[in-house]
Amino acid sequence: MKKLNIGMVGYGFMGRTHSNAFAQVNHFFDVPYQPILKTVCARNPARAQAFAEKWGYASVETDWRRLVDSPEIDLIDIASPNDTHAQIAIAAARAGKMVMCEKPLGRNGAEAEAMTKAIEAAGVPNMVWYNYRRVPAVTLARQLIDEGRLGKIYHYRAKFLQDWTIATDLPQGGEGLWRLDVNVAGSGVTGDLLAHCIDTAMWLNGGIDEVSAMTETFVKQRKHNLTGKVEPVGIDDASAFLARFHNGSLATFEATRYARGHKALYTLEINGEHASIAWDLHDLHRLQYFDHRDEGRLRGWRSIHVTDSDQPYMKHWWVPGLQIGYEHTFIHQAADFLTALGETQSASPTFRDALQTDYVTDAVLDSAANKKWVKVRSAERAPARGGADAVANG
Repeated sequence: MKKLNIGMVGYGFMGRTHSNAFAQVNHFFDVPYQPILKTVCARNPARAQAFAEKWGYASVETDWRRLVDSPEIDLIDIASPNDTHAQIAIAAARAGKMVMCEKPLGRNGAEAEAMTKAIEAAGVPNMVWYNYRRVPAVTLARQLIDEGRLGKIYHYRAKFLQDWTIATDLPQGGEGLWRLDVNVAGSGVTGDLLAHCIDTAMWLNGGIDEVSAMTETFVKQRKHNLTGKVEPVGIDDASAFLARFHNGSLATFEATRYARGHKALYTLEINGEHASIAWDLHDLHRLQYFDHRDEGRLRGWRSIHVTDSDQPYMKHWWVPGLQIGYEHTFIHQAADFLTALGETQSASPTFRDALQTDYVTDAVLDSAANKKWVKVRSAERAPARGGADAVANG
C-alpha cells in the first residue's frame, strides 16, 4: 500500500471531518493508498499544535505557502475559509500537488474557473468535498434514477433550513462567524447551503438550464469582529429560486438561516413518470420510495432502510439494520478518491463539476439582484454522471 502524505489547511469543523475521514478510511475500505496525517497548517500556532496532537498530525505549519512547497506533502486538503481556496489551490496545482477542497470551490464562478484551469493545466488529481452524494440513501437514489425506475423526471424540490443567525446582536466576521462576512464567504446561504442542494440535484438529475431567484438579508448591519465597527451585511440570509433542468423538469430550491426550530434540515424529493423518491438528512439512512406500478391496493410510499450489504457502501460497515451517520459520508468520499487515484483518475465531484455549481449560484444571485430569469453558464463539460462517481461503494 502506497503512503499519501496529507497537508491539511484549517483546523475547524471541516478540518475535523476531513481528518477523521483520512484516519478511518483504511480501517474499512481496501484502497491502494494509506493517508498519512503529515502536517496541519493554520495561522494560530498554539491551536494548530493542539489540533495536531489530538488528531495525530506529525507536524504543524503556520504558512500555507511552505506547506505547498514542502517535498514531503503529496496532497493539499483545503478546509479553510472560502476566501483562501483559490490562492491555495492554484499554488498547490502549480507545485504538482493533488488537491482536495472544501465547498464551495470559489467565492464566485470567476474564482472557481481560475482554480479549475490551474488544476487541469497541472493535470493533478482533484476533488471537492460535496459529501451528501456519499450518503448511501442518496447514492441509492442515483442508482434508481439511472436504472430508469422513475421514468421521465418532472419535478425536483430541495430545501436546506437553519436558524443560527436570527439574533440581531450576532456579529459578523472572524473565526466562527466568517460565513456572515461577504468578503470572506462570497455569499450567504446561496453559496453555503444551496450549493449542497445544487450539487446533489445536478448529480441526480443533470444540468440546470436557467433560474429565477429572490434573496433577502434580514439584518442589514452587524458589528464586525475584526474592525469593531458596525458594518453593512453583504450576505444573503435567505434564498429561494425556480429552475429548469436540461431534461425539461422543473425545480424549486430554498435555503435560509431564519427557520426557527431547524438546525440542518436538508430534504429533497423527485417526482417521475413512474415513481417518486424523497430523502431527509435528519433520517439520512432511509430513502422514501413510491412506485405507481405497484398493485393498486398495496400502492403507497415505502421506507427503505439503507443498511443492507447490497446497498451503496454498506458492506464496508456493520451488519444489516445498524446504521451509519454524517461522518461516514466523508470517509466514503476519501475512499472513492483514493480508489480512483489508484486508477490514475479523479473521482467526482472534480473541480470542473464544482465550477458548474458555482455558475448556478452566480446565476441565482444575478437573478435575485436583477429580478429576471438568468441562463446558467456552462462549464463546457457536463457534470460527471458516470466514471468514478462512487467507485468504492460496491
